[in-house]
Amino acid sequence: MLPAHVLSSEIGARRFSPVELVDGLLERIRAADPKLHAFVEVYAEDARFAAEAADKALRSGHAIGPLHGIQIALKDGSSSGSGVAVAAGFAPWAVGTDTGGSVRLPASWCGLSGLKTTIGRVSTYGILPLSPTLDTPGPMARSVEDAALLYQVMQGPDALDSRTRGITPIDPLPMLRRGVRGLRLARMPEAECEDVDGEVLAAYNAALESLARLGAEIVTVNLPCRFADYTILTARIIGAEGYFLLGDLIDDMGLPIDEAVRPRIAAGRGISARDYLGALRDREEAKRQFAAAMADVDALLTPTTKTVAIPLDAVDQASTPAHFTRFVNFLDLCALALPNGFTQAGLPISLQIVCSGYDEATALRIGWAYQQASDWHERRPPGIV
Repeated sequence: MLPAHVLSSEIGARRFSPVELVDGLLERIRAADPKLHAFVEVYAEDARFAAEAADKALRSGHAIGPLHGIQIALKDGSSSGSGVAVAAGFAPWAVGTDTGGSVRLPASWCGLSGLKTTIGRVSTYGILPLSPTLDTPGPMARSVEDAALLYQVMQGPDALDSRTRGITPIDPLPMLRRGVRGLRLARMPEAECEDVDGEVLAAYNAALESLARLGAEIVTVNLPCRFADYTILTARIIGAEGYFLLGDLIDDMGLPIDEAVRPRIAAGRGISARDYLGALRDREEAKRQFAAAMADVDALLTPTTKTVAIPLDAVDQASTPAHFTRFVNFLDLCALALPNGFTQAGLPISLQIVCSGYDEATALRIGWAYQQASDWHERRPPGIV
């Protein structure tokens, strides 16, 4: 599967058509999705009809933009489906949502580039809410350049989502290729390296060295809290808001809800109004403290996850892999996850670039510079082409 920005050039040059592209994607889905289960629904006939319409428009000189004729996968049940779809070559890119890491976690474990946007950058209208305080849609793609292209068209004000009003869209593409020379990038505190898998930590340190060679200054900062402290407060907000919104569904034992999901939502049943409002109050103070600590740096770099993907039968549904991701949502920041290595067993490793709220362009700029100096995003785990 070619990156979306390459597909755009190929379609624009008429070297192949949207119809050929969609037929190839549908064939891959037919062959592999019965095993991978990326999709709840595949609208094959609708996709073919749209591809034919796009092709006719191109042949008549009526292209509507650089993404004309390129298919996209959309999240329904989970962003892990979006991640699998892109990693398996079922779609060039996909849309996910991120409340505590659900764009970045599958991106990390599937070897993708995933952007967690800031609240209000992208409308959440029409998305099933989990925690409106924290929910953010974002792009998932094979490369940072593709993520930037999709983010560019996703962002913007929406009359149906009041939080998008007054937030001016910023085109990330003009600064994408400016490099990192002169930027100050913070490494995570040494204490946060505890319990991080050795291969993940080695890839993280190698990424810092690569960015330093590209001209970035790597610095150390003193953060006001441990990431785990933010994780606890994030869980309190997600729990309270999630149960308020979805409690009727999970309390109805007759509904076909995954038994691993039901207790996660039910955890909010015991969160008092006092605890919930206290978490919101603490959040505002935490945002001020974190901004002060980061005032002189352009980004904070962490691994995206402590470990690489684990076998399904080893998953502990009572825990979360979101140690390095939840603080980004809690503090109203933005972040980009991107591949920065593979384990000896062939599993992808991921780097997280965290920037101030509404500074997605800088996160994408740093990620693009890193991908020009590495080829991790072009490599595939065994069995994936």
